[in-house]
Amino acid sequence: MAEQNAASVFDSTDEIAWCPGCGNFPILKSLKQALFDLGKQPDQVLIASGIGQAAKLPHYIKVNGFNGLHGRALPPAIAAKIVNPGLTVLVNTGDGDSYGEGGNHFLHNIRRNVDITHLVHNNQIYGLTKGQASPTTDLGQVTGVQTLGNIDQPLDPVLMAIAVGASFVARGFAGEPEHLTELIKAAIEHKGYALLDILQPCVSFNKVNTYDWYRERVYRLGDDYDRTSWQQAMAKAAEWGSKIPIGILYQIDKPTFADRLTWLKNSPHLVDRQWEPKDAEHFMQELD
Repeated sequence: MAEQNAASVFDSTDEIAWCPGCGNFPILKSLKQALFDLGKQPDQVLIASGIGQAAKLPHYIKVNGFNGLHGRALPPAIAAKIVNPGLTVLVNTGDGDSYGEGGNHFLHNIRRNVDITHLVHNNQIYGLTKGQASPTTDLGQVTGVQTLGNIDQPLDPVLMAIAVGASFVARGFAGEPEHLTELIKAAIEHKGYALLDILQPCVSFNKVNTYDWYRERVYRLGDDYDRTSWQQAMAKAAEWGSKIPIGILYQIDKPTFADRLTWLKNSPHLVDRQWEPKDAEHFMQELD
């Protein structure tokens, strides 16, 4: 019997439509490796996404997938985790989908602390729609649409997540896939909402934030860094420019959304309940 590896377990047969050299490729590879290292099987994982180049990823990995509306990846992921807590649930989508169209869901899921992993491919541009500024595009950056430069102040998603009260916040870089694999594993193993913002070069539509641009700036947080310190985390999250820290910026233990659902603790989870055809008839009658 051939020895299993991440590719043999999670490879999809769908043709990949990303541009050659796209930063999404190493993220996909790191995700497959992380799931393999954690001993996950395809039927144990659900990946939800919205709209965008990053949001195509569920097609390119052999797990359960859900493609939703633009900015609406979090609600189905949250619902799936609540009814089936044994499922490993990830949201995998881009900076526009997560922080723009999906910004409201992003903020309120932090408040709820649902036990899911949120991977954001942050290329600082809208790649699917050919290169207009996204919520994370730097001020003044010229794009194919903002020809005189972006006039909107960019969001700092990791700073915002820590400030709002997220229990796990990390930043990775597609150009360091082995490090990224470890961050994905840590995010999945964290009990609670885990945000992993991944710096991902867009080789077609963002000619500023290239692989070289990031490599000149990113540095790994050292072993002496205290990831439980809110003050240190806020200071590191605010670093952007000549130096950009990558690693786990902040991690604490706090009750999850499911922990607060006291009425579920003494009853079977929805996925474990026995349903009969008459139950469906009852639901349909209620909708009449």
